[in-house]
Amino acid sequence: MSQGALAEGGYGADDEGVARIRWGHDALDVAVAATPDGPPRLVALGPARLAEAGATPLVEVLALGEGGDWSGQRGIETTLGARLRLTGHTAERDGDWHRLTVRLRDETTGLAAELLLDSPDGVPVVRSRVRVTNEGTDPVTLLAVSSLTLGGLPSPEALDLYWAENDWLAECRWRHEPLRTRVPDLNRARNAADSRGRVGYASKGSWSTDGHLPMGALVERAGAGAWLWQVESSTGWLWEVGERAQGGYLALHGPTDTEHQWRQRLAPGESFATEPAALAVAGDLTAAFGALTAYRRAARRPHPDHRRLPVVFNDFMNTLNGDPTTGKLLPLVDAAAEVGAEYFVIDAGWYDDDTRGWWDSVGAWEPAASRFPGERGIHEVLDRIRSHGMTPGLWLEPEVIGVRSPLADSLPPEAFFRRDGVRIREHGRYQLDLRHPAAVAHLDRTVDRIVGEWGVGYLKLDYNISVPPGTDTGGTTSPGAGLLGHARAYRAWLGSLVDRYPDLVLENCASGGMRMDGAMLGVAQLQSTSDQQDFLRYPPIAAAAPTAVPPEQGAVWAYAQPEFGADENAFVLAGALLGRIHLSGHLNRMSKEQLALVRDALGAYREIRPDLPRAVPFWPLGLPGWTDDWLALGLAAGETRYLSVWRRGGEPEATLPLPGLAGRRSRVEVLHPSEPAGTATWSAEKAELTVSLPRTPTALLLRLTPLP
Repeated sequence: MSQGALAEGGYGADDEGVARIRWGHDALDVAVAATPDGPPRLVALGPARLAEAGATPLVEVLALGEGGDWSGQRGIETTLGARLRLTGHTAERDGDWHRLTVRLRDETTGLAAELLLDSPDGVPVVRSRVRVTNEGTDPVTLLAVSSLTLGGLPSPEALDLYWAENDWLAECRWRHEPLRTRVPDLNRARNAADSRGRVGYASKGSWSTDGHLPMGALVERAGAGAWLWQVESSTGWLWEVGERAQGGYLALHGPTDTEHQWRQRLAPGESFATEPAALAVAGDLTAAFGALTAYRRAARRPHPDHRRLPVVFNDFMNTLNGDPTTGKLLPLVDAAAEVGAEYFVIDAGWYDDDTRGWWDSVGAWEPAASRFPGERGIHEVLDRIRSHGMTPGLWLEPEVIGVRSPLADSLPPEAFFRRDGVRIREHGRYQLDLRHPAAVAHLDRTVDRIVGEWGVGYLKLDYNISVPPGTDTGGTTSPGAGLLGHARAYRAWLGSLVDRYPDLVLENCASGGMRMDGAMLGVAQLQSTSDQQDFLRYPPIAAAAPTAVPPEQGAVWAYAQPEFGADENAFVLAGALLGRIHLSGHLNRMSKEQLALVRDALGAYREIRPDLPRAVPFWPLGLPGWTDDWLALGLAAGETRYLSVWRRGGEPEATLPLPGLAGRRSRVEVLHPSEPAGTATWSAEKAELTVSLPRTPTALLLRLTPLP
């Protein structure tokens, strides 16, 4: 069948009466097959191959009174999913996006399901979500609905499983091992049955990435295929892999009853839509990360910040640490402007006028008179920022109200998370419920004052508590459903802010990277990567951040300090140069030589930042390990290669393979620091870059440009 036919959503039946839908584009080939007496199944997802014999039903639905056909841990093989039958499909083109809707129905319950697939043209990534509608006469209570299922993958013997552990101060730590190590061979031929087990990872609470990223990959060791996924949920998610019919399978879910206390009761005529999941399919893992990066750029809300990439100075990290005052800020503002910062963000503490501390009194978001004395108050600082041509920013934690805040009593009880009628309290805070109009009105008034009246152009939106499993208020049938409803309302509120203030820049932060998911990435312009204060422990986070966030959205701290030597400050600054610079540090106490180093680093960044919004990541030394002595992050922008290389210990020399430049003469430039602490030599014949860094800790930012 021609690619043109694929793009139109071809349909037909073979000699055995199997209905087949073909859909896709030049980079993606999708096929769905359905027998008259069986559920539709995804039987092709190219460019990698699938074994049709192991294909899974398109949609799995676990509902009260239905259960599964095979008991155990797995989220597949549901009774209701096996009864779904194909009723039709439509395919369409919307700009750069190809879209396919496959319609299904269960005649027993009257439950109808729509599988919604879409993919940006030329990108081997498919996004999947499911909408379930009760077309029957009786209520149906959903316990789990898959966003995407995929069977027919190679045998576990041939696959490596990748997953990412994600903790506070230790984000994006990828690990891998053979899938067969995690999924034992049970001798299926002898036992005539599949395993009841799986390998599964799930979120817990309202920090979507506390513990693990909602991502993973299966990679064929022969180099023939890689399947890389993300679940786009800022609350509950589950992914699982296992063995089925002697091959591998993958199932991606949003919140579920077992993992998240989620259930959704559908009265006749009511619908529920799952959280989306995206799957990249490529020949190897690096190519899959490149494809997922391209998809993330296509799927997010457009914003001018994605192209401009201004340098942000933030006063918190290893600097004021939540204790800003006019006297402390003004010298920092002047120094930040001198080195070339373009935004200046006043972080936590600007609202603290209580000697007992601000943690459990937040919520009113009014400037503290004791911190900003004088007639102009905080506006003296905001005006100084603007006088240097910088845009002012402020820190907010909008979803919480401190237990000592007056708003804890003035807002209605229904505006907060509750269970069994009791308001949920966590770490001195109450959680707002953004489904309630009073909560939204409070935050709208806050932002309209700070942004609309004060002229603040950047909001760092933090979130420092997690409240598992959620709230049972607001007409929901379970705490997990309440939490999901709040998360969707919160993202809608963020979108409304940018609707009102199109140039406003939003940073998504949750104790660093505790809510670093695809759903938030689609609406916020920047993503905090960590709160890590130890500059020696930040490089593996910075190097791995592009696995989860496009480089132009990943905020990396660069907290240069006056007590550091030149090598240390160069090391600190290097980590942010292939992402979004979050400059900090006591610049006002630095010597002229130290300020020159910072200024030169920002100059190098301004030179390369036009390339970052189109660059895709690679890792010449492999995905970074937490204790690795040498680390390297690469970005490919056309034929140009940028490399950040760190040495924390070990041998003074390392070899970085760059097979994409094999046989090509290339110019190697050290862009940072201006007085390099090492050298880099390119061998076109070996396709290797040899980097020598005699001292530790040291780092370089390199550019390789192929010569004619």
